[in-house]
Amino acid sequence: MTSLLCITIFSLTLAGIAYSQPAGMSYSVKMTADLGGNVTLPCRLPQHISSFFNVGIRVKWTKIAEDEALNEDVLLSMGFHKKTYGSFEDRVYLQEQDSDDASLVMTDLSMDDSGTYRCEIINGMTDSIQEVSLEVQSEMNDGVVFPYSPPVGRYSFNFQEAVQACMDQDAVVASFEDLFRAWKSGLDWCNAGWLDDGTVQYPITKPREPCGGTEMGPGLRSYGRRDKFLSRFDVFCFATPLKGDFYWLTQPNRLNFVEAVQACHDDGAEIAKVGHMFAAWKLEGYDRCDAGWLADGSVRYPISRPRKNCSPTEAAVRFVAFPDKQERLYGVYCFTALGLSLD
Repeated sequence: MTSLLCITIFSLTLAGIAYSQPAGMSYSVKMTADLGGNVTLPCRLPQHISSFFNVGIRVKWTKIAEDEALNEDVLLSMGFHKKTYGSFEDRVYLQEQDSDDASLVMTDLSMDDSGTYRCEIINGMTDSIQEVSLEVQSEMNDGVVFPYSPPVGRYSFNFQEAVQACMDQDAVVASFEDLFRAWKSGLDWCNAGWLDDGTVQYPITKPREPCGGTEMGPGLRSYGRRDKFLSRFDVFCFATPLKGDFYWLTQPNRLNFVEAVQACHDDGAEIAKVGHMFAAWKLEGYDRCDAGWLADGSVRYPISRPRKNCSPTEAAVRFVAFPDKQERLYGVYCFTALGLSLD
C-alpha cells in the first residue's frame, strides 16, 4: 500500500509540473553571424519541463515572414525522422547535445538567411515556442581575393600584365595582407600568383603533395620576389564591395558572346566582369546555378549555398571554361554601376 501511494504521489507531482505551466510559452533571442559562416540558433526545453516527457518529442523550425502564408519550412524532427526543406536542405541540422536541446545549426550563411526563426517544441503535454532573430552581416570594408589566369592558360602573366589583368576585372593586385586574410578565411589554391609587392605566393589550407608537400603545415607558400619582366605566373586580384547591381539577365534563348554583350547593353548595363561576380558572391551572398558569360570571355557561376549539381561540397565561384565565343550555350551576367546607364 505504501509503494502504491508513493507511485500515485509521484505521478501527480509530474502531472502538476506539466499542467501548471501555460501552453505556448514564448522566448525571443537576437543573434548576428558572418556571411559564409556558421551559426547555432538556440532552442531548449524550458527547465520546468522534465526530460521524463521527452519521448516522442517533435521539433519544428520555421523561418517566419510578415505574411504567415510566406513562411518557409526549415527543419522538422520527429524521433529518428528528420527532414530539411528548400534552400536549407543539407546545410541545417539539430545540435542535439542532450535530450533537452533542439538548437539549430546553420552552415554556409548567405544574406538571404537574415530573418526571424521560430522553434516549436511539442512533447505531447506542453508546447514551447521560441523565436530567434538572425542578422547575417558582411564586413563591407573588406573585399574578396580571387585567383586569375587568362584564356591562354596558367602562368602566362609577367608582373605588368598581371596588374592590367586585375584592372580589366575591376580589381587590383592583392597585397600579402589581403591574401593572408583570405587564407585565414579558407582560401586554398595550388597555383602561384603575383602579389602587389612583386612576390609570388599561394595559399594552402589542406597540405598535399602537388602543393608544396605534406610535411609543411597550412600557410602561404612563397616563391619570393621574381623578375617582373621575365617571370610568368598567375595573379591574385582583390575586388572591393560593389558600387552597383550585379545580376543574371533573364533571356528566352542561350547566347553567344557578342549577343551576351549586346543583351546587357540593351538592358542599360554592361556585361559583368570577374571581379563583379566574386564581390557579389563573397560580399553579398549571391547564388545562382546558371553558367553565364563574363566580360573576359569566360563562363562562370556563383554558388553561396552548396548543393547537388551546382557545387556540392563548397561555396565557390565555379569556372566552366573559356569557350568558343560563337557557342550559344550560356546566359549572361550583367552589371549596372550606381548612377550609370548605358541607354
